[in-house]
Amino acid sequence: MNAEAGLVSGVSVAHRRADMSQLEAASVESQREAVDALLSNRGVTEAYVLQTCNRIEAYVVTEGREAGRAALDSFLTDVPDDVVRSMGHEESLRHLLRVAAGLESLVLGEDQILGQVRDAYEDARTADGIGPLLENGVTKAIRVGERARTETAINEGVVSLASAAVRLAREKHGIDGSTGLVVGAGEMGTVAAKRLGRAVDRLVIANRTVERAVSVAETVDDSVTVDTVSLDDVATAVDEATVVISATGATDNVFDPSAFADAGDTFVVDIARPRDVPPAVDDWSHLTVYDLDRLEAVTEKTWQMRQRAAERVEHIVDEEFERLLVQYKRERADQVISAMYEGAERIKARELETAFSKLDLDEEEEKVVESMADTLVSQLLAAPTDSLRDAAEDDDWSTIHTALQLFDPSADQSDTGSVFVDQPVSPEELPDHVREQMPASVLEQLQE
Repeated sequence: MNAEAGLVSGVSVAHRRADMSQLEAASVESQREAVDALLSNRGVTEAYVLQTCNRIEAYVVTEGREAGRAALDSFLTDVPDDVVRSMGHEESLRHLLRVAAGLESLVLGEDQILGQVRDAYEDARTADGIGPLLENGVTKAIRVGERARTETAINEGVVSLASAAVRLAREKHGIDGSTGLVVGAGEMGTVAAKRLGRAVDRLVIANRTVERAVSVAETVDDSVTVDTVSLDDVATAVDEATVVISATGATDNVFDPSAFADAGDTFVVDIARPRDVPPAVDDWSHLTVYDLDRLEAVTEKTWQMRQRAAERVEHIVDEEFERLLVQYKRERADQVISAMYEGAERIKARELETAFSKLDLDEEEEKVVESMADTLVSQLLAAPTDSLRDAAEDDDWSTIHTALQLFDPSADQSDTGSVFVDQPVSPEELPDHVREQMPASVLEQLQE
């Protein structure tokens, strides 16, 4: 046991630093397999991986910082260092709480992330990646996410641009039973696909990487027919669609104006910046085009409400984070306390056996002596127990480390350096209440 025992280390590649190509480079085939891979690293005792459309994160538990860093370096091999956020013990734990609360999401307070945190927890458990530290950390994050959504308004109203796009299409154009097209398979594209899939009979998802489009398609309601195409085939998909929602991360127009020439009566919502749809089509009579500026007006009021709620959520995170740290510290102290009692119990049992072999005691007398020994152990260790718990809360790991050395349960039984010295105890040294319980015959034998 030392100051570094049981440390959490984490890495995050997320939308705030990374673009879509970098997120794709960091992505894994499955969360469970990624946990397996992390556990195969030397010194890793626990692991947890969270992957969503706009983030890939990994957390490991090791005895020291270097082992954690080495394991996480092997996890991210194809991503530039400047898009990777590396986190130490407390930063990792606080960040995980913020993620579950929706404070780190592209859409502030979105609900989807909480379910993703839960799913990742189950995947890690299946891979035997969840131990005491991550059990407490991840379940605390889930608790924070639940509190954020039940005690504040952080997830109320339509603040997602993708959700607003779908609502606008339904209200302005009517899309029930039609064919919808979503272009882009990032965070907003995923939300748009899920929402649009509830209103149309058929959904087409187009993306530069078809595999990514397939991954998004798997999240859409099973009741709708979903097809996936590459951007090369997007013009054909436009001809078949009644509503088009485009949300790519491209740096230039994804569509050529000719793609809309034969589209018919179509409602187009472009929530990309820069725009995916060329401005030249805005005035075409058979098209109704909404861009990001027009949509932001729809969501501004809700966004302000969520910002106010986010301040309350920050307080919830702070509150639960402090509770988590106290919980960890007490558990670390309890490991030392357990070792201390284990060593005391071992010595007590040995000395009782020696005493009983020398004393002619009946069964009742042996019970009294055993009770005396139990009382002595409890009274002697009560003060150190309280001191160790206080030391843990004060981050006084030097005291805890020294205590573990003194009360090391693995020490040889003949070790005379133990804090428990093997010296005979006279009746005068016993507590009054213990001496009063002892039969006269036992006291006499002790005096001899």
